[in-house]
This record gives sequence, structure tokens and C-alpha cells, in this order.
Amino acid sequence: LCTALRLDQRRLATVEHLLAALAGTGLSHVELLVEGEEIPLLDGSALPWVEAIAAAGLQHLGPRAPLRSLETPITIQHGLSFATALPSDAPRIGAAIEFSQAAIGSQLYFLELTPAAFVEQIAPARTFGFREQIDQLRAAGLIRGGDLESALVCDGDRWLNPPLRFPHEPVRHKLLDLLGDLALAGLPQAQVFAFRGSHGLHTALAAALAAPSRST
Repeated sequence: LCTALRLDQRRLATVEHLLAALAGTGLSHVELLVEGEEIPLLDGSALPWVEAIAAAGLQHLGPRAPLRSLETPITIQHGLSFATALPSDAPRIGAAIEFSQAAIGSQLYFLELTPAAFVEQIAPARTFGFREQIDQLRAAGLIRGGDLESALVCDGDRWLNPPLRFPHEPVRHKLLDLLGDLALAGLPQAQVFAFRGSHGLHTALAAALAAPSRST
């Protein structure tokens, strides 16, 4: 349920929200000092990281290198789920989700990716889960730091911890996860869309985008 990195012999889990904050705000050079094996979940969104970036301050290092352009379309499919990247004149990102729970249902969101759009429309969107899923994970000794302050929890046709921060907050969070996973390979100048996305699907697309023959 998260993206993890292997750094030499060490493992660092739950990196996607932090990576999304770095990529979404347009940072190119960052030094991070980490203790432990997992990035804190905080409130389940990227907003605390955006605020931490603002508090740390930015230093201008000169003109940024342009985003890699995508030469040919790429599509990755896992069962009924798929993610696709198309050549584009600007970075655009979209997602669609479908859940049987009435509180979520079908949702779609799409935007042209700029730092301002990311901070305003995507960064505050929190991760979400389901009541039965949370109970199973806790019984297995997992998500010991998780509570109703770090994720939206759906119980069929209602949320256990309303209000939502946005209409369609779940699909916005899927965009946040997608952005963080794509940041593993460096964002391309492409139009990217994921249907029923997952970290496995997103990282498979990131690996395909990183292939030398795919972009320039």
C-alpha cells in the first residue's frame, strides 16, 4: 500500500507523498536526512511537506533543465487497470477511480501540472482507506502510527472522519500518488492518465518512461 526504495542494503518506505511534494513544487536539487525506515505519514497528504519546503526556504541555482520530452506513447495495463503517457506540449496529469463504496463511487480529475495547481488542488488531498481494511492491517500489526488524523476512512456510504477537504478528494489523492511515483524516474513533459491506479501500476509506468529510447 505504499512505494518503498531500496538504498544499498536499506529500505525506505512510504516515499510517495514526499516525492510528490518535491516534484509538484518544481524542486530540482534537494538534500534529505532521514532516520528510520519509513517517511512519516503525517496527515496523509503532501501539504505538511509543502509547508516544510516553504519553511526551509529555496535557493535559486540558475535556469532549470527542461523536462524530458516523450517521443512515443506508452501504456501499461494490469488487469482492468491501465496507465498511459502521451507526448504533450506541457505536463498534464489525470486519474479516474471506481469503487463500490457509495461514498466514493466513480471519480475523475485532470489538470495541467504547475507548482501553483499542485499546491492548491492536489497537495492537501489525503490518503484514504476502508474500515474493514484498517481493521485487518491493525490485526496484522501494521499501520501502528495510523489513525483518523492521518487518513480518510470510508465505511460504505459514509466517511468516519468528515469533512473532506475537496469534492472528489480520493481521486485527487490518486493523482498525488501517481505524481510521487512518476518522480522516481523524473517527470516527463507528457500527458499522463491512470485508470484504477496503484503504486505497482504507477511505478511500472515510471520504469517504462525511464527507458532511454522513450524520451529525450
